Amino acid sequence: MPHSVLVMPVTLDQVDTYLRNLPAVTVGAKWGNTTWMVGDKGFAWQRPLSKADIKRFGDAPLPVGDLLAVRVENLDAKDALLAIAPPGFFTIQHFQGYPAVLIELRKARIKDVRAVILAAHQLFASALEDQATARRRASPAQRTRAKRP
Repeated sequence: MPHSVLVMPVTLDQVDTYLRNLPAVTVGAKWGNTTWMVGDKGFAWQRPLSKADIKRFGDAPLPVGDLLAVRVENLDAKDALLAIAPPGFFTIQHFQGYPAVLIELRKARIKDVRAVILAAHQLFASALEDQATARRRASPAQRTRAKRP
């Protein structure tokens, strides 16, 4: 007799713990929502649906529970991810032309959520490191000019 595997829903607490344990991540609020950042750049954030978002769903079923938005490298990466269709991953009209996906956590698999978060973190952490390297390589005069308002 085959046995079924119980898949536990991903929780916001799990996501928060995972994000806080990544190097150089800080937590703040942007647009009134918890946002996980590298430097001052948010790469993952809680993203409840707005009234306008809900209206655009029309008769389609609405996502339920906690939603997480996560940046991706570019629109091609977003399209590729959505084509694979991991459970819980989707987009909305408001994100059209913006490199980020939404995740309905209760439907998602933890491995998929962690993978997209890790990719976003690496993208932003490497950009931050590139900026720091460029500052270190700049001459003192260049650094002084860069700090002026």
